[in-house]
Amino acid sequence: MNVFKCMYIVKSFVCDVFCVMCRTPVGLEACCAYVLIVTAVYWVSEAVPLGAAALVPAFLYPLFGVLKSSEVAAEYCKDTTLLLMGVICLAASIEKWNLHKRIALRMVMIAGAKPGMLVLGFMCCTVFLSMWLSNTSTTAMVMPIAEAVLQQLISTGVADTQEDSETLPTVETNGTGRKAKPKKEKESKNSRYPTKRDHMICKCLSLSITYAATIGGLITITGTSTNLIFAEQFNNRYPDAKVINFGTWFIFSFPIAIIMLLLTWVWLHFLFLGCNFRETCSLSKKRKTRREMLSERKIHDEYIKLGPISYPEVVTGVFFILMTLLWFTREPGFVPGWTSLFEKKGYRTDATVSVLLGFLLFLIPARRPFSRAPRTTAGGGSTERDPDPLAPMITWKDFQNLMPWEIVILVGGGYALAAGCKVSGLSVWIGRQLEPMSGLPPWMVTLLACLLVSAVTEFASNPATLTVFLPILSALSETLKINPLHTLIPATMCVSFGVMLPVGNPPNAIVFSYGHVQISDMVKAGFGVNLIGVLVVMLAITTWGVPLFNLTEFPDWAIDRNVTGSL
Repeated sequence: MNVFKCMYIVKSFVCDVFCVMCRTPVGLEACCAYVLIVTAVYWVSEAVPLGAAALVPAFLYPLFGVLKSSEVAAEYCKDTTLLLMGVICLAASIEKWNLHKRIALRMVMIAGAKPGMLVLGFMCCTVFLSMWLSNTSTTAMVMPIAEAVLQQLISTGVADTQEDSETLPTVETNGTGRKAKPKKEKESKNSRYPTKRDHMICKCLSLSITYAATIGGLITITGTSTNLIFAEQFNNRYPDAKVINFGTWFIFSFPIAIIMLLLTWVWLHFLFLGCNFRETCSLSKKRKTRREMLSERKIHDEYIKLGPISYPEVVTGVFFILMTLLWFTREPGFVPGWTSLFEKKGYRTDATVSVLLGFLLFLIPARRPFSRAPRTTAGGGSTERDPDPLAPMITWKDFQNLMPWEIVILVGGGYALAAGCKVSGLSVWIGRQLEPMSGLPPWMVTLLACLLVSAVTEFASNPATLTVFLPILSALSETLKINPLHTLIPATMCVSFGVMLPVGNPPNAIVFSYGHVQISDMVKAGFGVNLIGVLVVMLAITTWGVPLFNLTEFPDWAIDRNVTGSL
């Protein structure tokens, strides 16, 4: 009873404050504001699990008369939920048959073991995998591979000290202007690293993986949960805006990811490895040290352990390519997509493709048809005969092990909050309070939104932060007569830049747990990555984003929404 009493007192206080500000009797706006505040406090403080906090609108909205219980329940399962389920089916197949490990090792083998190229190689494969898998799963998969390479570097560091001193660029000048003898900085006796340079390589490679996972998640609409939250909330708020799909998002975000990848690599190289890119990035075999050659051999041995590519890997790769092509060609925009072949329009979405291919993975046998040979297991090299020759590519258990149900409920809670803000009129009220900002140019409004979101997300979860800010920024854009995409897309991308602290996102925590980096390292490197991200996103939204989304005009679909909301 005390809990309900406290909630009633807080509700009364919020309603009274709202009424004083609005100079109107208590209405649905105040009730919705109370629910929004309570949910946001739970999300930011994490006093309860994020998924549990997302259920607050499910019982408070019906109690306060904002939405019916059936209406709230409908918000917790949307088109993006089915899209995510199909993607998880493909991700489960990729991880079960070690296709992700084969891709990662192959890309690192191509890059080589020179520190600079090794970091770039790991970043490229992490970005690619994070486009399709979750950032957390990608980091958890790539870090053990990187750790094996780092341990190989460390274990051979003492024996290779003399040779490394002769090949690494540690030449300095003394006071007379002559070249001094190259020397090697040693770590303290209690350190597990032979030299300070070895420690710096470990820091650089570890941090590069978590940053690359974040960058890769920006590229596709399914790359991270915040992209899905934006897509669903935007399509719900502006149902007539047929501008956000897999293709348009990819065209906009892919150049951002490429620029961020290169600049982040340069920044980490400068911070931890110095400015001599010629030595650390050279592909010449004559410049390789014993450690680097042993590291390449270690990576090659890990790749050989996978054995020849198996039939399930081929099937998974075909499904991967097919899903991507069907997403791109559904409604490309510049030419008619495959949906134009159907009589009824608007029935098929990216989720249709995702669920269809995901369902087929439960049907297709993992053994090659008409083959009597024993099936190779996911680890590669096993010759045990499968007890079930009709075993499918994935099982329901494989799917459940990867399905992030907490994220599904969290996203649903965000949709419920957005629906409440729309029905109650709270979003319109917020927009009216922001009218004094009408004198600012659009790029300034977008920049302020990006800086605010990227700062808050360092201390709060990314999905929770975006869920709170999307309705506010939508109302602000409508009030200022700015194309809503001008503020919503940059804010959606910047909410992923919580990279300065271990608590910023799960990939940061995974990398931090390996013990190579300290919080000070993450703050120093993360600040630069955060700044790079904001600047690149601002560059994109003011250049190629303008013709892609027609950002110079206030669109008709936003005008219709604004008029309806005002009524």
